Amino acid sequence: MLPDLTGTNWRKSTHSGGGGNCIEVADGVPGVVPVRDSKDPYGGALVFSADAFAAFVATVRTGSFGGV
Repeated sequence: MLPDLTGTNWRKSTHSGGGGNCIEVADGVPGVVPVRDSKDPYGGALVFSADAFAAFVATVRTGSFGGV
């Protein structure tokens, strides 16, 4: 079952640099990390397990994805 994201507080990364290619994440949703496109805040959100999102962030930090 997907969490109810109504009233969720979304935030952009401080590393987004103000460009148009940003995602926003929501904190405080137990066990999951919702992610959405900042250009379409009323569109859908992807919901990842907290463990999967932490693994993704750790991999990004190592530079494994190149200059993405």
